Amino acid sequence: MITSPRFRRWRRRWLPSLPLATMVFCFWLLLNDQVTTGHVLMALVLALLIPPFAARLDREFARIGSLRGVPRMFGILLLDIVRSNITVALQVLGPEERITPGFIWVPLDIANIHGIAALTSIITLTPGTVSAALSDDRRYLLVHVLHLEDADEVVRQIKSRYEGPLMEIFP
Repeated sequence: MITSPRFRRWRRRWLPSLPLATMVFCFWLLLNDQVTTGHVLMALVLALLIPPFAARLDREFARIGSLRGVPRMFGILLLDIVRSNITVALQVLGPEERITPGFIWVPLDIANIHGIAALTSIITLTPGTVSAALSDDRRYLLVHVLHLEDADEVVRQIKSRYEGPLMEIFP
């Protein structure tokens, strides 16, 4: 293995993240339906070009707290996805006038951007809800709900079922 300071500087400049370069390479090949020389060369070019630009981005590093709640949260999420799929299917197949879509602002107590990203992903994964926007101060999340009867109840469920456990994981 080459360990000279000059090589390390070169590698940090041109390949700051080997895992990111590998991911870009693999994802490019997965996005194409066949592996050809051209696709491999394009994947290589992207794998060499994207990490140096990504390294310049101002980023927050994830602070991980307790992981004890992760299995329980995944179980709740899985159950909610199944329930929501059934509910949305019944709503879509039923009379259209019974659907009352709407937007709600969910006040956030979680401040960790990685926790917020996980929360927005969880909300979007659950059928019938989509994360639409995050306020500039990261204190409110705009959520579109397919059938909105009680906004306060939706906010309460999001905060108790998802945000609470995520605050333990991402302090």
